[in-house]
Amino acid sequence: MESKTVRTRFAPSPTGYMHIGNLRTALFTYLLAKKQGGVFILRIEDTDQGRYVEGAVDVIYKTLRRAGLQWDEGPDIGGPVGPYVQSERMGMFKEYALQLVESGHAYYCFCDKDRLEEMRKIQQASGMPTRYDGHCRNLSKEEVAEKLAAGIPYVIRQKCPTEGTTTFHDEVFGDITVNNADLDDQILIKADGMPTYNFANVVDDHTMGITHVIRGNEYLSSTPKYNLLYEAFGWEIPTYIHVSPVMKNATEKLAKRNGDASFEDLSAKGFLDEAIVNYIALLGWAPKGENEVFTMEELMQEFDVSGISKSPAIFDPAKLRAINGAYIRKLSPEKFLEFALPYIRESCKREDIDLPLLATLLQPRTEVFNEIPEQVDFIDALPDYDIALYTHKKMKTNSEVALDSLKALLPVLEGVEEWSAEKIHEAVFALIEKMEVKNGVVLWPLRVAVSGKQFTPGGGIELSEIIGKEETLARIRKGIEKLEA
Repeated sequence: MESKTVRTRFAPSPTGYMHIGNLRTALFTYLLAKKQGGVFILRIEDTDQGRYVEGAVDVIYKTLRRAGLQWDEGPDIGGPVGPYVQSERMGMFKEYALQLVESGHAYYCFCDKDRLEEMRKIQQASGMPTRYDGHCRNLSKEEVAEKLAAGIPYVIRQKCPTEGTTTFHDEVFGDITVNNADLDDQILIKADGMPTYNFANVVDDHTMGITHVIRGNEYLSSTPKYNLLYEAFGWEIPTYIHVSPVMKNATEKLAKRNGDASFEDLSAKGFLDEAIVNYIALLGWAPKGENEVFTMEELMQEFDVSGISKSPAIFDPAKLRAINGAYIRKLSPEKFLEFALPYIRESCKREDIDLPLLATLLQPRTEVFNEIPEQVDFIDALPDYDIALYTHKKMKTNSEVALDSLKALLPVLEGVEEWSAEKIHEAVFALIEKMEVKNGVVLWPLRVAVSGKQFTPGGGIELSEIIGKEETLARIRKGIEKLEA
């Protein structure tokens, strides 16, 4: 028997924001399809018009493309099972619901809002779970026909079995069994003729030939009802993969209302798109080996559903930074400078700076691009700094030692004719030898004098080359003045 082509789908709602958890679902869905040589489908679920945000579909397209998740079928490129926008598929859902009424797996419900509200209040007051009480479940054909003829508004509800159990298999959580008595007769078609999400997604998944469904584990409780629908139609049930949520910490979910970052936010903070995607892949999924830095091609090879965890994933900013740093170090010097330049220019406006040289100092010390402005803000002007910076236990310096070192350095550096790191290095190390001191005794005061900072991209010699001879000498003189004051 020939194996079936794997067809997966990502079906976001256009709410104007690509949540990290959503993007992870898209990524897992994409990787699952691509590993099997299958098809990745994009479907837009826009039937909840109350949450629809103008321009949100473009946010979805843009984010998926930037993340490298190119769909094979979708609203913009079409495909054999379109349309791929749920609101454009409306005509067929009622027909499918009527088939279920015909076969006894669904029924017309004529209960009005007041009756349902009253029922809910009584259930709540009695401490019972709130669910439909089956009032219209056993109306005779004549009663139904009479009410329809009278034009009484109705919904169509699923007729769930009231006895026995329903079991389904999930690739992450294993076999899950529920008592049918606990299942609510959910609405399939609303009073306005529109399908509910729970009905539309089952019909859409079947008619689009979806073989594997990856979604959040909040849908585990709805899955038995979905399976009863598949069985009622005689359709093949897809393979289910439910993933646990991405959490901010042990108690809070990652969410927009908590001010948590979307893909776009992280990108704007100076994280590389590829690094964000790589990190998102590791949220709730563990590769088999030790390596955690993967290209998209490598992720496709490595991804396996067996590596998905039942436990929620905690979003760890430090790990994201570390992965981003690994990606930054792998960039070519030219590519690094291209990414870094806007950030350099936020605080360093000097036009006479050797930017490629500065970039070589920054690249090994940068984990996120938005750290760069603070690293280079001393280049244009020396910040006002405290002379306590000159005291460094490990470097064996204090204010007095630093003053001696800077006074000895000044004439030495004045005498350097070809201003390059190599020549500055020669002159400085000749002085260190002559003074018979540890390297740090001279190098630390030089670094502080030219930068006014404790942490810099590179040491005093490299920084002196970057800011130029005149500026270096002026700053050393300033350091001497500060220390003498």
